[in-house]
Amino acid sequence: MKQLIAVFFLFTLLFTFSARASGTDDEWEIQADSQNNYNGVTLANGRIGLVSSPILFHISEIILNGVYDKEYAGGVSRVVRAPLFTRLTLRINGEEVNSSNTTDWHQTLNMRHASLTTTGRSRNTRISYTLRALRHLPYLMLGEVAVTPEQDIELEVVNAPQYPEELQNCRTHYKMMRDGKAYFPVTVAEAESRTGMHRISTCTSFLFDDNCHTEREVTGTPQNDGMSFKRKLTGGETYRFALIGAVCTSHNFYDAKNEAERMVVYALQQSMDALTEGHNKAWEHLWESDILIEGCPQDQQDVRLALYHLYSFQRKGSRLSISPMGLSTSTGYNGHIFWDSEFWMYPPVLLLNQNLARAHIDYRTDRLKAAQRRAANYGYEGAMYPWESDDSGEEATPTWCLTGPLEQHITADIAIAFWNYFRVTRDTGWLRREGYPVIKAAADFWVSRCTRNDDGSYSIRNVVGADEYAPNVNDNAFTNGSAKVALLSAVKAAEVLGEQPGESWASVAEALKFHYMPDGTMAEHADYKGEMIKQADVNLLAYPLQLVSQPEAIRRDLNYYESRIDRENGPAMGFSILSILESRMGNAEKAYRFFKRAYLPNKRPPFGVLSESPASNNPYFATGAGGLLQAVLFGFGGLELTDEGIIQHQGILPEAWKSLTIRGVGPEKKTYIIR
Repeated sequence: MKQLIAVFFLFTLLFTFSARASGTDDEWEIQADSQNNYNGVTLANGRIGLVSSPILFHISEIILNGVYDKEYAGGVSRVVRAPLFTRLTLRINGEEVNSSNTTDWHQTLNMRHASLTTTGRSRNTRISYTLRALRHLPYLMLGEVAVTPEQDIELEVVNAPQYPEELQNCRTHYKMMRDGKAYFPVTVAEAESRTGMHRISTCTSFLFDDNCHTEREVTGTPQNDGMSFKRKLTGGETYRFALIGAVCTSHNFYDAKNEAERMVVYALQQSMDALTEGHNKAWEHLWESDILIEGCPQDQQDVRLALYHLYSFQRKGSRLSISPMGLSTSTGYNGHIFWDSEFWMYPPVLLLNQNLARAHIDYRTDRLKAAQRRAANYGYEGAMYPWESDDSGEEATPTWCLTGPLEQHITADIAIAFWNYFRVTRDTGWLRREGYPVIKAAADFWVSRCTRNDDGSYSIRNVVGADEYAPNVNDNAFTNGSAKVALLSAVKAAEVLGEQPGESWASVAEALKFHYMPDGTMAEHADYKGEMIKQADVNLLAYPLQLVSQPEAIRRDLNYYESRIDRENGPAMGFSILSILESRMGNAEKAYRFFKRAYLPNKRPPFGVLSESPASNNPYFATGAGGLLQAVLFGFGGLELTDEGIIQHQGILPEAWKSLTIRGVGPEKKTYIIR
């Protein structure tokens, strides 16, 4: 253990030094100066995610939110990747620009406007490439190129799509469309997902400053698999152009190919500056709700990067949730939706942007009927939500995982999230139409799932809890605790609507059984004997469930379980809970150490994207972002969700911070300042 702690502090020192050395003074920007040990950062708009590459003009993946096919024949579902339609090749006087002849490479992530700019020098020419997933046009991306030669050159630009290996029946063609005097040169890439479940279509074109195409300016490549153009450039002058691209699928559109073409034609009637302005305005609106830390620029940057990712991975009105890895990879948990969404990522977003939070719960509303069918299939009442969910709403967990049939606290987590949405918005119309049916179905499930003991208490047997190191246990503390809160929330929701609560909701909730050790410490489950745990479980009953409220009980549970969390392979968010509890008990410096421990060992170069654990390398872990943001908002910031809405207790700051400002909170967009 001492060796592991020493390694952690060495890692902290090295990464902190590296981040400072390669960062900028602008709190909105993160600069990368090395391509070694490169972990990409995502540019996303809630629909598409573009994962960056160290190679100039390239991206490594395009992730399509909410679109799934089988990972392999007979396997479970996996989120679908699009053809890589941003594969520019530049030639200067006939010689290709590539990594071997490019120097002075830099990448800068601008979080304020969600753009990534890669710069370099090749053939005595300065080149800049800025990539955006357009926020106001959810199926479109814009790649803006600026070329500044030192002397006169001939520039040739080619764009030809490339296909991920799992896509089938891939075909690409170039065509020139015309309407009157307007010309629209486009490259169309079409493919089918692995089993043919979906058709994927992309369309790309070049956009010039003069916003004008001629019949011969842009031509198809000899293989007709792309398009190209040539320009003679004058030394010392900067030349701009852009690549505009759209991706549509049969999951979202009846005619994906033609819709992608129409989107690009629409964009070609805009200017680069107009498209960028629309994108920037949309992001400025998002940042009206923000977290400001004075005194520690690195902490400010880390917190804002977490919020940047949560904003990037979701979209108002999309009715889509967030997977643990957001839109950063297709392989991370297959893009499925877990409790990570409702329990870790949703609470910060609920405070700061109710429109985005609504998309989380809309996703569950749309899958209520599937959850009701699943409950009936397993012999229960109400609704039983799957542990891993895709677009179907059915269980998507690999069949060999016990979490699929047994990690059932997800149904309670969803009900709690629905009640919290009402607590913040007070939207009674929504509660009656959409919220209460889900909350009621969850309560009915838990009543049918519980077993009455001889002493009148109730047990929930044979489950996997938040601590997944303990499968097939009885009376898991968090499962019982979350079920209790879900049942009591259902009673409150019924009262708000003037409905009759379920006959046994309250009585079962109050009689759920919890086990204790001789000194009063709550046992994680009925047979717990002090084993290592994966993450916080019992401690979740103090926050966010608020079932354990006495300071001595909170401290007793904290002291016991803190040393039992897996430091090497446990996920980041467990330490966020410990940070919040220490903040609420007035221990600012200990809370700050847990706050840093929750994410710092998980940062990966060059941008500081988060991996799931110190020992893994699977960024970006959006769940960890949700955890560290909760530590700031509900810990240091003193905010709390109550039946009366959002309230603030006494906040507390570590010595490293001079002030903490949380702005744009709740429907009233309040500002809270802690000094």
